[in-house]
Amino acid sequence: MQGDHLDALVTAAADGIAFDGLVVEPEGEGYVVEVAGDRQTVDGEAQLRAVLSESPAYVSNWYVWHAETPQKEDRWSYLRWLEGAEEAGVPERYDALDDGITTAWGQLLITANADDDGHRRYTVVHEDDAGTAPSDLTTYEDPLDARTIAKHDDGGKYRPLKTAPTLQTGWVFEALDPAALVETVDFFYPATIANWHREREGELDVNHWRETMERQSGIYGVVQTWDRGEGKEHVEWVAEACCDDSQCIKRREWEYDEETELDYDGGDGEFPCREPCSLVISAARQWTKLEGEQTRTYEFELTPSEKEQIEAVVDAVADGEAEEIREADLYDDANRYRTRFLRAKLFDEDGNLGGVETGE
Repeated sequence: MQGDHLDALVTAAADGIAFDGLVVEPEGEGYVVEVAGDRQTVDGEAQLRAVLSESPAYVSNWYVWHAETPQKEDRWSYLRWLEGAEEAGVPERYDALDDGITTAWGQLLITANADDDGHRRYTVVHEDDAGTAPSDLTTYEDPLDARTIAKHDDGGKYRPLKTAPTLQTGWVFEALDPAALVETVDFFYPATIANWHREREGELDVNHWRETMERQSGIYGVVQTWDRGEGKEHVEWVAEACCDDSQCIKRREWEYDEETELDYDGGDGEFPCREPCSLVISAARQWTKLEGEQTRTYEFELTPSEKEQIEAVVDAVADGEAEEIREADLYDDANRYRTRFLRAKLFDEDGNLGGVETGE
């Protein structure tokens, strides 16, 4: 326990303290002190210091949370949640912090530790690098670097959706203080801490599909025409396409409207999605135009295996698995050479399936 920790606590004791099992109340010329239920009365500041010095973990814990931790309510609550402060007492938490308390947040693994003086420090890695030695990872200290890392996936492709489960691997943030930790998380997953806290407090402002689409204007105003009073099936398709856990790690809380829930599951993410995002709105604009087309009947001749192969190719692309299929794996229906053979056999020189033109 550092002397400035005790000095700060003694100064604050004049107004009374009640925090994490530590209570200090002025009483006449002395104080009533309670630590983990053990209550006693002391005379004057000298005795107060002596008594508090016997409980250094409680003193440092009070100091860390009042002098070193961001005081903004959502960040404070998030950091408390990371170490289970509402479930475990100070001694139990300090024992756990010695070994490190690890929590998953999206694809992040966040480990909280405390040194001998109670100072909290945090390590952040990708969940896929959990078993990798830090020396084999690229080390970062500046939270701003998280924004750069989040821009591209492991293959170098731009990530338009920061909460897509495609965060690149191979890095570690070490020895972050509390303020730097929440900044790092915010750069990886913007606004997730704030919305997580609002939801916990019952204050999450959810904007459902109908009201969000009704706000669209300009080139996005066309999406309003997709709602024709013909049910919500089209929004179910949107949710399945964009909001599945395989596509976004947020938990969808918005529905068709306030009275009409979607049947498609909202996911299991730790933090909520409060409204259709810009990617969903942009995709809905394109789907609105495509779904405005009238159906036509086309006739193709396919073998059963060719039909199944076309279905497998669509699944592989939709699930983002096409690039993972090995060229040598010719038993996979979505194999590149298998697909190229299918194209050579079934498509004409103008790219028409079965030689059948699409028509106007």
